[in-house]
Amino acid sequence: MSLTGTTFLLTSFVLCAVALLLPLLLWSRVSGPAPVRAAARLLMLLFAQGTAISLVFVLVNNANNLYDDWADLLGTGNHVQRAADLGADGTGGISLKDLPRVRQTFRPADGPHMGRAGGVRITQLRGRVSGVNAEVYVWLPPQYDEPAYRHRKFPVVELFSGYPGSAKAWFGSAHVHEQLRPMMLAGRVAPFILVAPRTNLLARADTGCANIPGTVNADSWLSIDVPRMVTDNFRAESAPDGWATAGYSAGAHCATKLAVAHPDRYRAAVSMSGYNDPKGERSSLAGRNPELRRRNNPCLLLQADRVPPRISLYFSGESGDGYQAGAAVQAVAKPPTRVEVVLLPRSAGGHDMGLWRPQVPEVFRWLTEQLDSGTSGAADGTGAAGSGRAPATGDPAGADRAADADRVRSSLPHAPSSDGATRAELASGTASRTGAARRR
Repeated sequence: MSLTGTTFLLTSFVLCAVALLLPLLLWSRVSGPAPVRAAARLLMLLFAQGTAISLVFVLVNNANNLYDDWADLLGTGNHVQRAADLGADGTGGISLKDLPRVRQTFRPADGPHMGRAGGVRITQLRGRVSGVNAEVYVWLPPQYDEPAYRHRKFPVVELFSGYPGSAKAWFGSAHVHEQLRPMMLAGRVAPFILVAPRTNLLARADTGCANIPGTVNADSWLSIDVPRMVTDNFRAESAPDGWATAGYSAGAHCATKLAVAHPDRYRAAVSMSGYNDPKGERSSLAGRNPELRRRNNPCLLLQADRVPPRISLYFSGESGDGYQAGAAVQAVAKPPTRVEVVLLPRSAGGHDMGLWRPQVPEVFRWLTEQLDSGTSGAADGTGAAGSGRAPATGDPAGADRAADADRVRSSLPHAPSSDGATRAELASGTASRTGAARRR
């Protein structure tokens, strides 16, 4: 049973209600010797306390999507079937273009918010290269099934959660699909396909999105198996120009590292409250020895590149929580690598969804600018060619949803960012990015 599903939440509510009623109905009716009555009443109190604590855990877990199932909570889950040495490129010598197409079976995803904004779907994917067997969540933009777009391919953003964290957190907690749908319908952001694969693959350990022979091939899972599944089953653009990554916390490190390590697979990456050194996450397997740390540190990878990659990187974070990581990458990056760094004020929130959720509109507008997807014009030629944005559709509620998107943008705090620019100014494009977020 899923720990974030409606069934488990309702079960917890019912048990808590029963636990509260039992003492009220049976306290004075317990018969027998004094020790028996005392023991029975103590058990009723313990049952009430236990169910109350469980209900609080379920509510917190549903809000943050930390643990998806009992295996995640108890640390018994293992989604790695094999972990061969796949070499420097992560393919193990396999010719990816020769792999046969595999059609996946999808079903509606369960859990809070998963059925909204058109609904999120889920599939169980067996990675043919990585040896990982895990779930992947997919959300399609509102334009995907429109007749005018039936011959169009769509840009893709892979979304990575933190550690611990469920792959569904971007939908269930960040509400990314609910925020972006009205913006897509209004033509304010590109019609991205959103893909959220499981990143927590081993019990009680963060993989650091690294390939570690004999242990896990998380890099190949995320950058080869998942993209191949998406292009096999959906009208997705080809890599690298139509692909990007985004993440928060440990997922932010993943997003940046994968884009830097594989500029042939991704064109852009977004890091919210991330870090460069894998040791930034104490449970990271990639931080356990100097060599692994070096191979999975995006800042060091950029320094070592003889030819700077053509990628765009976006960092946001508070001082001491993501901002310095972005500034370090910005200092070593050389054209054509482009880096933007946004300093968030302490008043914006902590290391949680309260900080990351309001940034969704801003970062996806930035991603729209970076990925010139070519999906902006429909079959009738409407839309601004080359803008990477979809034209507004005939949805009668589109204007209301666009207004909602504007309210999300305006909710960003107005405390000053670097060079005196505010987050709201950066979101609307009125601030000068040369000072607040220097581009390279």
